[in-house]
Amino acid sequence: MLEAEGAICVAKANLDAFAHGGSTENSDFGTTLNPVDPTRVPGGSSGGSATSVALDIVPFALGTDTGGSCREPASFSGCVGYKPTYGLISRYGVVAMASSTDVIGLLTSNSEETAYLLDILAGKDAKDATSIDRQDSYSLISSSSKQIKVGVVKEFMGDGVDAGVRKVIVDAVEHLRKSGVEVVEVSIPSIDLALACYYIIVPAEISSNLSRYDGQRYGHSTSDASNLEASYAQSRGTGFNSENKRRIMIGTYVLSSGYYDAYYKKAAKLRTKLINEFMDAYKTVDFLIGPTAPSTAPKIGENSDDPLKMYLLDIMTVPVNLVGVPAISIPCGSSDGMPVGLQIIGQSRMDKELLEFAKQCEGALK
Repeated sequence: MLEAEGAICVAKANLDAFAHGGSTENSDFGTTLNPVDPTRVPGGSSGGSATSVALDIVPFALGTDTGGSCREPASFSGCVGYKPTYGLISRYGVVAMASSTDVIGLLTSNSEETAYLLDILAGKDAKDATSIDRQDSYSLISSSSKQIKVGVVKEFMGDGVDAGVRKVIVDAVEHLRKSGVEVVEVSIPSIDLALACYYIIVPAEISSNLSRYDGQRYGHSTSDASNLEASYAQSRGTGFNSENKRRIMIGTYVLSSGYYDAYYKKAAKLRTKLINEFMDAYKTVDFLIGPTAPSTAPKIGENSDDPLKMYLLDIMTVPVNLVGVPAISIPCGSSDGMPVGLQIIGQSRMDKELLEFAKQCEGALK
């Protein structure tokens, strides 16, 4: 669709293998360096896409956002990262990670460019049964007379957020307030459990989706196996890296007999509760805001030996994917010289309204 409108694809960007990671350190092609500080990671999994946009190599790039893989690298690298409403952009042709949270995301320099691209990409696709109808147009209006009310998510501003990041977000919120936006505090009680919920549901879907990579029909195939069973084992053993294997094993475990009810079923119930709490919040505010990530970009290798520490970087982005609503990360300042992103979360199927407000925020924050 983009090429039909005149876009020229110049490269494939680096990413964590199978999109499993938040730093691009799990890539089979080496680690992408942060465009602001090359001793740090750019975020992930779409770290190469974010870096190429932040360095102005390309005007925009595509990525996937299953749990924050466009918004987090946008925050760490200093560009705009957008996750649409689930199903708004067709996933046809994308290697499935977690089918209930996967979306195509966009990395750009500003929200207006994001809206222009979304106008090209959005809409139903007969080849993707999860795709949904689009709004008539995503072209942004220059101004709106509507009074906007936003809720700062209380749980996103707690002790787990770096002091420097919190200060940048507080300052950004004050700029929005001065620009005429009504700002209140909103609590979403179950959001603290969203990360645990995500890392049960998503690995379960990863385990299922990646079972097709058996060395016979998909992916890497070992040529020196002596029999079929050895081909399966050796192909999967060498074709997947350690993070891929970790997520497959977690997913297989939570879906196994005796553990399904204890883990997966409870996580599915929590997901429904989280969706209901988001819907309740939108009865009183138009948008939810907070930091995109609890810290600025970590040093390369800082979290490599601690998967839990790496997963905690996703704590503010994964709830959005579980609920299926749109969200965008826009640059809003820096802490110790590193970019900080403001995450704006909209209501389902109201992507145009989200992008219009993001544009308003960009103007206020300048």
